[in-house]
Amino acid sequence: MLDFSPMATPVVNRPPRINLRRPNVMKEVQAQVVTHYRSEIVDYLRANGNTLTANGHLTIRLAKEFGFCYGVERAIDLAYAARKVFSEDQRILLLGEIIHNPEVNDQLRSMGIEPLQSRPTENELKSLTSEDVVIIPAFGTEVSTRQVIEAIGCTIVDTTCGDVMSVWKRVRQYSRDQVTSIIHGKSWHEETMATSSQATATNGHYLVVLTLEDVDYVCDYIVQGGDRDAFLHRFRGAHSKDFDPERHLEAIGVANQTTMLRGETEEVQRRLKAAMLSKYGEQGIDRHFRFFDTICGATQDRQDALQRLLTQPMDLLIVVGGYNSSNTSHLAEMGEAKLPTYFIKNAGKMVSPKRIIHYDQHQNKEVESNDWLSASPQTVGITAGASCPNNLIEDAIKRLFELKGLSVQEYIPAEPSPPSPQ
Repeated sequence: MLDFSPMATPVVNRPPRINLRRPNVMKEVQAQVVTHYRSEIVDYLRANGNTLTANGHLTIRLAKEFGFCYGVERAIDLAYAARKVFSEDQRILLLGEIIHNPEVNDQLRSMGIEPLQSRPTENELKSLTSEDVVIIPAFGTEVSTRQVIEAIGCTIVDTTCGDVMSVWKRVRQYSRDQVTSIIHGKSWHEETMATSSQATATNGHYLVVLTLEDVDYVCDYIVQGGDRDAFLHRFRGAHSKDFDPERHLEAIGVANQTTMLRGETEEVQRRLKAAMLSKYGEQGIDRHFRFFDTICGATQDRQDALQRLLTQPMDLLIVVGGYNSSNTSHLAEMGEAKLPTYFIKNAGKMVSPKRIIHYDQHQNKEVESNDWLSASPQTVGITAGASCPNNLIEDAIKRLFELKGLSVQEYIPAEPSPPSPQ
């Protein structure tokens, strides 16, 4: 009988590897993905300076970088390919969400891909058989979860993003060198839980910090010491088992959830390094402190593009994406610091010019705002996180035009007809 406890290390019974990325399969998959998620309107904006104007009524400014990144596209392609390659009567299950976008996950469910908890319950694990296919999402999964699924003999389709695996490599090296991983991220996020498990799987330790206030607390403890029990209470649920700040903060290495704000992660690194320099001096810094840049390139591209967009005159910003998407939430934070910003998961949240339903990150819930869209001419910026498909961005653009009493198609030239044969 398999042991489903977190500390168990089941004997692995790996099934043969199946290549899902065969050219004939991927050709069909990509055609299907285009049908589900492509947007002709977004394609038009990209080809025309990312701006669309209805003279005297509305101007749309679209960020230069937005929407699906390579890692997300790969994850979706593999999930679609699994549904095509494996027989219809073979169960395909997904650990949690493939990405943090409700429409994409709903689409997978409609294709017969069944969801499991991202951290499966014992009953869910006991229901699995060696005939099942299990998809690991783009965020990855915890080491113990994968071990159990492998031991059952399930076929695994691993869509873990390469940038996430690069962080795992760093964290495992820290552990082998007896360096504690200080992970800048959200301790409850699937990616951070997966990264944390890489540290403990190699007999290492970790501590997750989210805010700069968290970092300052850790720095003060490193330099001055403090109340061990108070420290552990503050970071309850965000550190490894048997973590002892007296011992495990002597040598630290910074890592991060790949979707955090680069500037904030760099500040985390700077403050921790300063604390270690204060404690151990310049000569001892290499033994006590390490840091590698592991921010996702696509995340940074979207943040940089929004930063450039925010330098242009605009009346408001629409951010489209899943409310539990970390990289999308940071885009909303950037917008909120500059101008009225509305974080919506789809165009249906723009109910009328008088009423919009949007996500308030401070209250962790949807709220309503009134009189958000004026009858006078306005310039509206739009961006979206790496997990948002183009068709949802198109829906938002169409809805903005509708609320102004316009049809977007009137402002997009029809493609010219091919020349007549001579």
